[in-house]
Amino acid sequence: MRLRFEQVDSHLSRNLAPVYLVHGDEALLVLEAADAVRVAARARGHSEREVLVDEKGFDWSEFTRSAAASSLFGDRKLVELRLASGKPGAAAAEAIAEYCKRPNPDVVLLVTMPRPGGPGWWNSAWHAAADAAGVVVEVLPVPRAQLPQWLARRLARQRQRASEESLQWMADRVEGNLLAANQEVLKLALLAPEGELSAEDIAAAVSSVARFDYETLAGALYAGDAGRYARALDGLRGEGESAAGIAWRLGDELATLLRIRRQMAGGKPLEALFAAHRVWRGAQARCEIALRRLGEDRLRAAVLHVARIERASKGVGSGDPWDELLALGLELLDATGDPRRVH
Repeated sequence: MRLRFEQVDSHLSRNLAPVYLVHGDEALLVLEAADAVRVAARARGHSEREVLVDEKGFDWSEFTRSAAASSLFGDRKLVELRLASGKPGAAAAEAIAEYCKRPNPDVVLLVTMPRPGGPGWWNSAWHAAADAAGVVVEVLPVPRAQLPQWLARRLARQRQRASEESLQWMADRVEGNLLAANQEVLKLALLAPEGELSAEDIAAAVSSVARFDYETLAGALYAGDAGRYARALDGLRGEGESAAGIAWRLGDELATLLRIRRQMAGGKPLEALFAAHRVWRGAQARCEIALRRLGEDRLRAAVLHVARIERASKGVGSGDPWDELLALGLELLDATGDPRRVH
């Protein structure tokens, strides 16, 4: 059974499964989903808790013994398994899959891990076994468009609210950093009264803690959101990212999109094309937006432009690579008409 993060509380109010697998790159939401499972297990009599961490040299027979054994005090227990990698090794995958075939009725197993890596992980034996035995919670990043509503819900928990304009202002300053965003919301509970928050209250309390990554940059580029793309580009530059690295990743993904665009005319489902070209699940939403907006000519021009940027970043081409990356965003702002060079 698969759930979104927003469905966890509703599920736990009615059920407690023998196995929970919680994965994703949003550390705050993974932690909150895992906390909800811990609270529900404790309320249902799982008073003993064991925590196992998959560190270097971890003995997987220890996990097998712990998960299979009853509590020393005759109580039911919660066994937490924390995986450091999104690619479980052979021993880890086998141990998880074997346990999930015959879960201990006196144990709730809670597995937390980063977003699984590699193509086709959702069809792997260990993931399928966890899905069949219990609940898989896939924690996805909060899209920028939904961030103001996310902030509004967090404020409502502490009986505060803000205007749409103020929520958008906050979102610009905490984008890409949910842990810090939550801290800024909690700070408002301490520094401002309940009820409607003024723009002055929010400006005085909220710091600029926005963080940007490649996924944010690419998503803004494909959506034609030039302002957000420029902020992400500036943020990555300030964090020490290299123009060459950004150009290489954009070039590789745009070339993949161009190949998919050329094959779409054959009527093959987009999901099958994504699988064939190894476009991982987390990238599929932004890639689908790009394929809806951008035709073959526009994608081809973008691929050629990024190739020039990559050469310039290595000192074998003309132009400033950061200026050219910004120009790329302006070129893709308008998906209609012929591709044109922005100077």
